[in-house]
Amino acid sequence: MGEKLNFRLRLILCLMVFLVTSVSLGISFLKPPETFNKLFKIDQRYIKEALWWRNICAGVQCQLCPFHCFLPEGSRGICRVRMNSGNKLRTLVYAQPVAVHIDPIEKKPVYHMLPGSSIYSLATVGCNLRCAFCQNWEISQSYPEQARGEIYLPEEVISDALLSGCKSVAYTYSEPTVFYEYVLDTAKLAKEAGLRNVLVSAGYINPEPLKELSKYFDVIKIDLKGFNEKFYRDVVGGHLPFVLNTLLELKKLGILTEVVNLVVPGLNDNLDEIKKMCEWIYVYLGPDTPLFFSRFSPQYKLMNLAPTPIETLEKARDIAMAQGLNYVYIGNVPGHPAENTYCPNCKRIIVRRYGYDVLEVNIKDGRCAFCGRKIPGIWK
Repeated sequence: MGEKLNFRLRLILCLMVFLVTSVSLGISFLKPPETFNKLFKIDQRYIKEALWWRNICAGVQCQLCPFHCFLPEGSRGICRVRMNSGNKLRTLVYAQPVAVHIDPIEKKPVYHMLPGSSIYSLATVGCNLRCAFCQNWEISQSYPEQARGEIYLPEEVISDALLSGCKSVAYTYSEPTVFYEYVLDTAKLAKEAGLRNVLVSAGYINPEPLKELSKYFDVIKIDLKGFNEKFYRDVVGGHLPFVLNTLLELKKLGILTEVVNLVVPGLNDNLDEIKKMCEWIYVYLGPDTPLFFSRFSPQYKLMNLAPTPIETLEKARDIAMAQGLNYVYIGNVPGHPAENTYCPNCKRIIVRRYGYDVLEVNIKDGRCAFCGRKIPGIWK
């Protein structure tokens, strides 16, 4: 009798801890609608045991991202693609991309690696954030049952990337953090084959998984969606400090990092906040950190908003340059002079662009071809 009582007390305590933690940190778990299970059964051969989790109480806790989702048997994390099955955390999207394309590297956008080259890009469904302006919401906010990808193993990805003449592989479109195991295995093979790796991420990942992944990456592009905690909480579905921690970790690891800020009218376009963000980047990431201010166009849940005025983007860029940042770009405005890369020393154009097209590159041996200043990046 005493043993049963103790067990029940422990179980109640675990549940209380879970509920309190859920409220304070935003931890959640999901079950897909029952109709999904009736219509489609995930191929068990490709449900792979996930990395970064532990058994806790009557379930598992994912340790991949800051949500630390606690998952009872049969439930999924906020990302929709990681599930407790048999008291083990499993990924439901391993080797099942739903988007595979050959893109210009400028589309990512990545400007300081191999300008004008093609990059092999892929994504599965799923995301651990809920951005109201997501341009790829059809895949990022879907369950695997809604958008099933064909089996495409890491070795097949690398073989096709090489045959296509691409010089790099991008993990992009949705959120590569949530298909971590697929990214890791593919990136390892890419590195062995002499391909570069690019991670396009919102940066909502814990430090230890990030360290392991970073060993295989040449460039990591982080979407810093704003510099306001309320904006992150209400519009993005996350918390700003975790993203800043990711950026600090990348700086410590010495990974070439490019930062993108999508400027959304009325939500994150406050110029005082933009100034604080630029000051933070200058102090903690350094003046040579490439920074993009990208134009918003109506997407997903924000179809009621107008596109970002170009004048707002130009003001944001002026603020960033005034804070001492050397490489500040305006994105999604083809033909704008701020698409080009300028040498901070002689002010001449060293990479001339029009949209995704690269018209000329004046960089030799990693230096400005005109004055010899070293230009941070990977140029060959």
